[in-house]
This record gives sequence, C-alpha cells and structure tokens, in this order.
Amino acid sequence: MRNSMKLALLALIAAGCCAIYLFHDLNGSFDYALPRRIVKVIAMVITGFTIAYATVVFQTITHNKILTPSIMGLDSLYLLLQTLMIFFLGSDHLMAVNKQINFLISVAVMIVFSLLLYRFLFKKAGQQIYFLLLVGIIVGTFFSSISTFFQVLIDPNEFQIVQDRMFASFNNINSDLVWLSAGIVVVVTIFAWRYVKYLDVLSLGRETAINLGVPYDAVVKQMLMIVAVFISISTALVGPITFFGLIVANLSYQFFKTYKHRTLISGAVVMSIIALVGGQWVVERVFSFSTTLSVIINFVGGVYFIYLLLKARNA
Repeated sequence: MRNSMKLALLALIAAGCCAIYLFHDLNGSFDYALPRRIVKVIAMVITGFTIAYATVVFQTITHNKILTPSIMGLDSLYLLLQTLMIFFLGSDHLMAVNKQINFLISVAVMIVFSLLLYRFLFKKAGQQIYFLLLVGIIVGTFFSSISTFFQVLIDPNEFQIVQDRMFASFNNINSDLVWLSAGIVVVVTIFAWRYVKYLDVLSLGRETAINLGVPYDAVVKQMLMIVAVFISISTALVGPITFFGLIVANLSYQFFKTYKHRTLISGAVVMSIIALVGGQWVVERVFSFSTTLSVIINFVGGVYFIYLLLKARNA
C-alpha cells in the first residue's frame, strides 16, 4: 500500500474517532455538551500535532529515535514553575487561579529558558548536539529535585492542586486557551513548514548535510526553537505527557518506512489524534473517568520505550 493511501486511511480513522467522540450519546444536548466536546477535540488535535511534530523533528536532529523533547527539561521546568507559584503565592493568587495568565507565564518562561540554553550552548560554532542533551538532562533533574523539595514543604491542601498539574488532562479545558494556542500553533507552523525540506538531508548526518549545502547550525537552532515553542504550548495547555511523542513518532517510522519527513510528520500527527481522541473516549466511556489518559499513555509509552531499548540492543 502506498504511503499516500496509508495516510488517507489514517486520516479517515482520525475523522471517525473525532465524530464518535463528538456525537456519541449526546441525547439531544447539542447546546450544552457539543460545544464543550468541540473545545476538547480541538485541544487534543493541538496537543497531538505539536507533540508529534516536535518529536519527529527532535529525533531527526539528534539522530536518535528513543529521545523525546522532554529530555531538554521543559516538563520539569513546568512542574517547578507550578510548584513555586503555589508555594510562594498560594492557590488563591491570580497567577494560579487565572488560567490565561498561568498559560502565558508558563509558555513565556519555558521559551525564554530554551532561548538562553540554546544561546549559551551554541555560542561556539560546531557545538555538539549531544552536549546540549547532556545539559538538558542535568537541568531537568535539577528542576525535578527542587520541585520535589518544595512539594514536601507545601500545604497538603494546596499540594492537591500541584498534583493535578503533574499529569496531562483534557477535562475542563479553557476555551480561550484553546483558541490562543491554536493561533500560535498556526503561525509557528507556517514558519516551520519551510524547514521541513531540510529534515530529509539532516537525517543523513551533519557532515553530509553541510556538504550538500545546508546551513546546518542555523537550521538546527531554528528547528530547536520550534520544538521548544510546540512543547511549551502543549505542556502549558494540558500538562506534561512524557512518552506520547516517542510512541507516535516510532509508529510512524514503522508504518510508513520512508525518509520523507512530510509523510512522517503527517503520519505521526494523524496517529496522535487517533490515540488522544480515541483514548479519551475510552477513558470517559469505558473507565468512567476512573483514570486519566496521561496515565495510560505513560504506562504504554514506558513499556514501548523498554521494547525499543531491547530492540536497539539486539540489532
């Protein structure tokens, strides 16, 4: 089966999942339930798109299919920011209560952190990408340790609020945040899509890409910033989902078996929409909200991560 037909089939399945989630068991509640479901579906599409796009790009830049952008420490920074906000300001402060302000501050802090990190590490020409990953791991561990320290000291009642933000959730999504995120994602995507043509060459390695005329360092910096923006938006919108990008990206590699990143990214995006919308429907209708989708994703992703490690070891 040709990849275009595979992609069309996946798109049809994704559309079916969205339709089932929107219209199943409405019972005539079109004015109340349907608008809320539409907002949740749009939020899941935004989250799936940003994570899938960022992960495929990040794995191409690092030439490693078992890494995710969360290794840069953005998820840990988000949790640290939420913890410090509740600890020092309290759960009734405007920054903690107002979701729009919290979203903008979270996105701004994560993007500024990424800018400073990239600027510092890429100050010297020819800086190795693996040094960036090493620093990201160290910084992420440092942020997690500080978060844990303050979570131990925080008031138990307010810790519940922090705990709710430790896991991604698509319940009670703020519609204003969804439309704001959608606007930012559209603008960034228009800017980012022109760099997709370089990804096919970047996958061949640094030396080959430079020999073929690609401005390697400049393109990598731009792509890393795009990754940072997308991950910041998805994390601030619904919360951290550690292993989700790893799953959909590797499934796209295995299903399409091509080097063309337009197909790989599109396939990963469609798969992510199927997983999020279909998974949320299962959580709501089968498990009756007894668990969250992020818990299931992290469990499946952890098992899949171990499988990829064992597969790479035996290769």
